[in-house]
Amino acid sequence: MPPNGEAGKCYVKCITPDVWSNQTVQVLVRPAYTKLKVIPATYETVTESYIETPAYTKYSVVPAKFTYESVSYTSKEARTDLKVIPAKFTSSSETVEVKPAYSNWEYSTYPNCKSSNPGDCRYVCWKEYPSRSTTVPTKTVNDATTTNVAVNLQTSTYKKRIVTPARTEQTQVPAVTKTYTWRKLVTPSRTESISVPAEYKTVNTQTLTKKGGVTVWEEVDCNKVSGEILPIYYNLGSAALTSASKRVIDTKLLAYMKANPNQVIEIASHTDSRGDDASNQSLSQRRAQSVVDYLISKGINASRLMSKGYGENSLTNNCANGVSCTEAQHRQNRRTEFRIVGQ
Repeated sequence: MPPNGEAGKCYVKCITPDVWSNQTVQVLVRPAYTKLKVIPATYETVTESYIETPAYTKYSVVPAKFTYESVSYTSKEARTDLKVIPAKFTSSSETVEVKPAYSNWEYSTYPNCKSSNPGDCRYVCWKEYPSRSTTVPTKTVNDATTTNVAVNLQTSTYKKRIVTPARTEQTQVPAVTKTYTWRKLVTPSRTESISVPAEYKTVNTQTLTKKGGVTVWEEVDCNKVSGEILPIYYNLGSAALTSASKRVIDTKLLAYMKANPNQVIEIASHTDSRGDDASNQSLSQRRAQSVVDYLISKGINASRLMSKGYGENSLTNNCANGVSCTEAQHRQNRRTEFRIVGQ
């Protein structure tokens, strides 16, 4: 009872919790870089003519004599191609502090407590927690480059006919003209730059915005100190919250915690006596934690929530192991409660 407390009212001796704010940090996991695309060289076909057989005079007495000469020409001009050396990535990492070291007061319970009131058995201890960090893999990049590759020109030949005129009767023989084609380089090969944007990863961190640890008395609803039942139900052997259970939490507990932003709440889950004791203990803890996790996802700070599974250790009736009870009596023991344990 606080020094100025009134009879008939309920008070809780609280230690104000630390207040944390959630923040996000953008970590560069891959920097922006430039890719190079090769545009091939283009050619056009050129047709040119040449005189295969020139005009000559033919003599009927002494025939003309002919010889041949080979003439070289360029069938394809030389060029320089570009070869891309791809960008190279090097693995690296960056360590980010996701939560700094902190300390606070926490409630604990004396073992073998003889009192039926859990509040008589609680004591406060100052606990310190180290900081937490996470390592994010990153990459560094050496941009792509190009190197020149020389392609030699191509040549070919054609034969040119040389004539010696006849020495007697002359006959004029016209020249014979033919054509050849070759590939002319129009545009050399080149590269085209393509920019690839940087990639980032979002890391969630917590920052201490207000230090707790102050002891205060606060008047609270007496029903919410002893434990108020949340009418939520689970599927057999499951700790997953149903849609109906989430609606009950939203209207009955989430709204209360938002209206009382400084209070610390314990979520307690119980089972009936049927089944293995250890399994019931584990199931009740998972069910209590599922309610805490749901409230955190709705924006309630984790420092304001405690989960406790009691298994079959806090039955509301005499339906213990080996006692024959109705389904309705067993249902009374399968319950989830919440109560105020501090501020």
